[in-house]
Amino acid sequence: MPLNKPGKLIVIAAFDFDGTLTKSDTFMPFLALGLGWPRFLLALTLCSPWLAAFALRLIPNHVAKRRLMRASFKGKTVAEMDDWTNRWLAQDFPGQLQDWSMARLAEHKQAGHCCVMVSASPDVYLKRVAQQLGFDALLCTEMAVMDGRLTGDMQTPNCHGEQKVLRLKAWMAERFGADSGAEDGAELVYAYGDTSGDKPMLRMAKNGFYRSKPWKA
Repeated sequence: MPLNKPGKLIVIAAFDFDGTLTKSDTFMPFLALGLGWPRFLLALTLCSPWLAAFALRLIPNHVAKRRLMRASFKGKTVAEMDDWTNRWLAQDFPGQLQDWSMARLAEHKQAGHCCVMVSASPDVYLKRVAQQLGFDALLCTEMAVMDGRLTGDMQTPNCHGEQKVLRLKAWMAERFGADSGAEDGAELVYAYGDTSGDKPMLRMAKNGFYRSKPWKA
């Protein structure tokens, strides 16, 4: 796909994943399948004070998520995560995709637009999903790996809210080497989301879509 022809502005379309490309959240089902229900429920129990505090809006999203990721991923090998992903893609992923957003993704790809998935979910399974769906790039929460094992910590900040904008701007500057909207550069023209955590990204785009409807800040 030609993305940077001289004198041509590159159109970027950014898609949230959970609830936008899919019908519902995928992170918790992924954990449940990988851990098995007994260990999944144990992880939830161990993290319940932080999950409850987040539900009551006493702590931010990334604090509760970090606790759950540590309880679920710490010490797991990369090979184990590949096995989790294989099973999830085979068992849970089919039938999860939204018809409307997938049709929009197909339209953008056919038009030669640069399509990027921007999600707070972790790279341990989203890398495979982004490849399978034909995205040009993936910006998500990346997990730290040491000696072939996950540490349970995030290597990057939780890709949520304003972090989506920061990650997009950094990626655009690195990939296209020009400011947004500049000649021979790239511009975020379309963005798709379904929660308040996507609204900063929608504000950044010329055309935002919230739960399949045109959205204005």
